[in-house]
Amino acid sequence: MSWKKEIDELGQRRAMAEKMGGEEKVARQHGRGKMDARARLAAIVDPGSFREIGKIAGRGKYGADGELEDLAASNFIFGRANIDGRPVVASADDFTVRGGAADAALHRKFVQCEAMAHEYRLPLIRMIDGTGGGGSVKTLEEMGYTYIPHVPGWDRIIANLDTVPVVALALGPTAGLGAARVVASHYSVMVRGLSQLFAAGPAVAAAIGDTLDREELGGVDVHARNGVVDDEVASEADAFAAARRFLSYLPSSIHDRAQRTPCSDPVDRRDEALLSIVPREAKQVYSMRRIAKAVFDTGSFFEMGARWGRAVITAFARLDGWPVAVLASDPSYLGGSWDAKTSEKAERFVKLADQFRLPVVHLVDNPGFMIGGEAERTGTIRYGVQAMNAIYRATVPLASVVVRRAYGIAGSAMSNAERFQYRFAWPSGDWGSLPIEGGVEVAYKSELEAAEDPAAHLEAIRERLNRVRSPFRTAEKFGVEDIIDPRDTRPLLCEFAELAWRVVK
Repeated sequence: MSWKKEIDELGQRRAMAEKMGGEEKVARQHGRGKMDARARLAAIVDPGSFREIGKIAGRGKYGADGELEDLAASNFIFGRANIDGRPVVASADDFTVRGGAADAALHRKFVQCEAMAHEYRLPLIRMIDGTGGGGSVKTLEEMGYTYIPHVPGWDRIIANLDTVPVVALALGPTAGLGAARVVASHYSVMVRGLSQLFAAGPAVAAAIGDTLDREELGGVDVHARNGVVDDEVASEADAFAAARRFLSYLPSSIHDRAQRTPCSDPVDRRDEALLSIVPREAKQVYSMRRIAKAVFDTGSFFEMGARWGRAVITAFARLDGWPVAVLASDPSYLGGSWDAKTSEKAERFVKLADQFRLPVVHLVDNPGFMIGGEAERTGTIRYGVQAMNAIYRATVPLASVVVRRAYGIAGSAMSNAERFQYRFAWPSGDWGSLPIEGGVEVAYKSELEAAEDPAAHLEAIRERLNRVRSPFRTAEKFGVEDIIDPRDTRPLLCEFAELAWRVVK
């Protein structure tokens, strides 16, 4: 009366599934410098925490006697696991089975993976290594008919983007559906030399006259610069570490709060270097990243999207253990002016912070939206206004520190002026409707033309205006709430974080 025979068969089926695409194809995967899907799953989650779901799903091969001879497992593996002790849903494409193509998968398995993340409010990790959605053209002949494309479970993908953190790691060539699954995430990573991403691969692109190799068409240098993916890393191990770190700042879902972590960095730490880090000469640059790393908890600064939209820095960090989202100008690129891509990046990041209820800290040095012919051709003002709208629509607490410039509409986009302004300015603060340097000759044109010595008169005007532009004059009128010693930035931001997290729901 024992069920031992069936249990033995279960073990046999599980062993067959673990062979993936077979010894030869697994060796080929490793020969390309790539980990196999099961190794990836083991490497990204806490040791021993992965419990696979649907392991023996696939296509069985049976003999004349009806007995199982072999099992071709699905090329999509998923299950429940932990990352830093928190439950997640982790999935991986198995490139050793038909190149990860969806026609070798079971669609319901893909749908159930996304559904589990959504219904149980769990972060989702996708490790994508596949050629696309429908296999090759040859598949159509085998089927005997064509079909209007659809993606089973795409509504689940959308639902997850609205509710849980989604991480996508491109770990090989990803085309079509694979590429779409990478992009449909909150944080995406490519591995240099290992990953490529395309709507369609080089062979298809060649049909329209674009004869490019994989890297030229869709390598890291293409997509880390255009914003299709957020980050590039040097190895799969680095990709796993980036994914884990990204998730550490976020809650498990929009229904939870992100967690505070223990902090040994003193709240009252004051970095003496901040007193002289901003040059007195307006055209000289400095490192905003150096400032950020000085004021946030030591080692907590985690930047994403460093290679695109470069006039703004987007990152997560901690203040006395509290997680925050960081928006910061980068004066070393375009002088900190927001162009179209920078504005797009700022908008996306602020929306992400607001969605997952992270307070925002904005370190400001913005001379305005980018101007000139290229700025107009790329629609800078439209993208800039959309970034401004995202900041105004955000409901999470926001603190801004005006490190240097805040000019024009872009300067006003640093915070929602209709809410309480949790704002500090450094003595290096410089603001207005437009930079004085660029407007003196126009505003005083007739006066300069009538002067006996126009150059000397111009210098006298500038000297008068420089007195007017003093941040202390603004503070007298309560046009800025507080001017602070730059060394006090960390203690004051830690105070903000503590108060902000009292009201985050």
